Amino acid sequence: MTATPPQSDDRRRRTPVHDTLALLALPLVAALVLPAAFAGGGTRRWFGGRAEGQRAEAQAAKDAAAAAFYELDTAQRELKISIETIGAVDDSPDARRAIADFEALGRRIDEVSHRYINAVDAHDLDRVDLEASAASRARAELIAAKDELTRVKGELDRFGQSLGPLLGKAETQLARLAPAVERARQALLAASNALDAVRASGLKADDLAARLAALAPELTKLNQGAGQHGVAQTLERAERVAREAEAVRVEAERLPERATEIDHRLVSLRTRAQALTTRAGQVEPVLSELRRRFAAACWQDLQHVPEQAAETVRQAELKLREAQTAREAQRWPDAASLLSTVRALLNTTDEAVSAAGDRLKRLNAVQKDPQQEIERTRFAIRDAQRLAMTGRTTPDPRHARPLDESVARLERAIGTLAGRHPDYWHFLTETEAVRQTAARVVAQIREERGAGH
Repeated sequence: MTATPPQSDDRRRRTPVHDTLALLALPLVAALVLPAAFAGGGTRRWFGGRAEGQRAEAQAAKDAAAAAFYELDTAQRELKISIETIGAVDDSPDARRAIADFEALGRRIDEVSHRYINAVDAHDLDRVDLEASAASRARAELIAAKDELTRVKGELDRFGQSLGPLLGKAETQLARLAPAVERARQALLAASNALDAVRASGLKADDLAARLAALAPELTKLNQGAGQHGVAQTLERAERVAREAEAVRVEAERLPERATEIDHRLVSLRTRAQALTTRAGQVEPVLSELRRRFAAACWQDLQHVPEQAAETVRQAELKLREAQTAREAQRWPDAASLLSTVRALLNTTDEAVSAAGDRLKRLNAVQKDPQQEIERTRFAIRDAQRLAMTGRTTPDPRHARPLDESVARLERAIGTLAGRHPDYWHFLTETEAVRQTAARVVAQIREERGAGH
């Protein structure tokens, strides 16, 4: 309802007759103007121009403040999405600080928004009897509110710009999320299909099935989504599930080949064990010849080889039977582990059996012509000495000392051959040690010169 402007007491006491008499007493121009004034509602015509101008300026200030409020509210809503994105992905100190700073800005925004709303509510710019002074006050308060809103909007914009690196990192992780989850699902499906195919061929894969079943709870969590479990945790879970499911798929697809490989190894190792049993029986004649022709020091460390070889082969055959049982039960990991044990046992036996024959061969050679071993060792020393002197007038003591000691050691070894029953095995081990010393000096020199270049 529009209120009627109040009238003075003097106006209420006057009658139409008084008004007519007063009209006749005025000049002609005034008589022409006054009727229009009365028709417009009394004295408002005298002050309406100024009040309307103030009202218009106040209304313009109100519109500007409303626009600033809308811009600030929109910017805050948009930035809140960015903050929520960062918070969902990043738990670093920088991210937590950004969230706290945004909350502080939110409180500042609430304060200036309340002042703006209070300024709007305090002034009814649509009132018919709005005075110029009231319009002026409204304009000032609304301009102040708009300026505050604009300043806080600037702070919000600068804060938003500072979030660039954090937001980029968060968005990158979010962009990875959906593909990672999909890869995990596809990997699980592929593993399940591979497992079905293997079972259809008649092979068991109980261990693989158990591993795949253990991933079911992880798939449930992936389906529940990052909203419940967090983006970082969901990404890690998706990558782990994909990796483990892929491993199951690869092993399932390789299972037929693995079964064939285990069958071949069983046959091969069984044949090798039988051959080693035959060879171990030939060690005793070799030892007899060593005892007859050479000093005890040349063969004492080999006298237990026949018994040890027979025991090791017996252990290998026992493990072979266990591996066969595991293969028949399709316990593939157990079968593979047992076969590895068998191979290690047979390798040990092979080395021990071969050692006896090699010992006799080397002792025969040095007994027949020790000079060949001596010259071979001297050549190694001289070669190291030449390298040590290359580019020098005197050798480095670090190189010369071990080479000089090697020369003396070789001479002592040669001296042991002069007795009635030479220890040829000691002689061979000494010459081998001298050559190893010379090789170490050569390697040291080359390493030092390489580093110097």
